[in-house]
Amino acid sequence: CAMTDTDKFEEKLDRLIELCQQLKRENQSLRDREAGLLGERGELIEKNEMARQKIETMINRLRTLSAE
Repeated sequence: CAMTDTDKFEEKLDRLIELCQQLKRENQSLRDREAGLLGERGELIEKNEMARQKIETMINRLRTLSAE
């Protein structure tokens, strides 16, 4: 009977270890995804700023043309 309890304990311990490893993999995957999304966000902010500057330049050109 004591062997059965030990076997059960070892089985639970193995499941905990497996779960811990799975959670570590998922956590790393989420960290990688977060890093990718932050990089993508930075690129989008930069593109948005460039577009804003181009539009501002075009508006100023149009104002200059209409003033002439």
